Amino acid sequence: MLDDQALMQALNSTPVVDGRRQDLWRDDQELDRWAREHGGLGGDEERRWLRTARDALQAMESGEPDGPGEPGEPGEPGGPGGPGESDALGTPGAASTADVADATGEPDASAEAGLRRVLAGVHRVPRPSGSGIEWHLEAPAERGLAVELVLAWADVKERLPGRLRPCGNPECRLFLLDRSRANTARWCSMKTCGNRLKARRHQARTRETSGPGTE
Repeated sequence: MLDDQALMQALNSTPVVDGRRQDLWRDDQELDRWAREHGGLGGDEERRWLRTARDALQAMESGEPDGPGEPGEPGEPGGPGGPGESDALGTPGAASTADVADATGEPDASAEAGLRRVLAGVHRVPRPSGSGIEWHLEAPAERGLAVELVLAWADVKERLPGRLRPCGNPECRLFLLDRSRANTARWCSMKTCGNRLKARRHQARTRETSGPGTE
């Protein structure tokens, strides 16, 4: 199963570099490399499902259909089975994650539909072992890693509620997982985003204090 680090690598695969959004997973070789490092197979179908899962998870966390806004766009960062013969994880969906987000900033319904598509027909099946019962994931091979990515996200949401969020810098497309006791982190990095926004606010206050015509 994918861990927290792999989840954050996926969520943060669309950084802003020199003011322009980059998609690290657009490069097929780069995405295949990441997939194989995490037990995947590589190939067109696996890449397609991984990108679908990544885009949907970004939209779920940011409340926007394509994840956090493009540089310069206004936006408010998001704040904050059971027993049986088989445990179904999802049902078929049809919508694309490219639909328009809900005006309230809540997770886009199309993002949820994207996750349902990834999880459609996937099951956890109990199997006996020397230590008792082990649950095994049954999913098509080309979709297995995308399913694990969604389950890693669900695990973080359950273990660390309210601690996965977009960076507080509206020009940044990165996410953070706040492990601090106070759960007050706002920036993906204090150096790159926190200090930058603090400096901008200071400059704005200085201009307001100086007033028009002040030397």
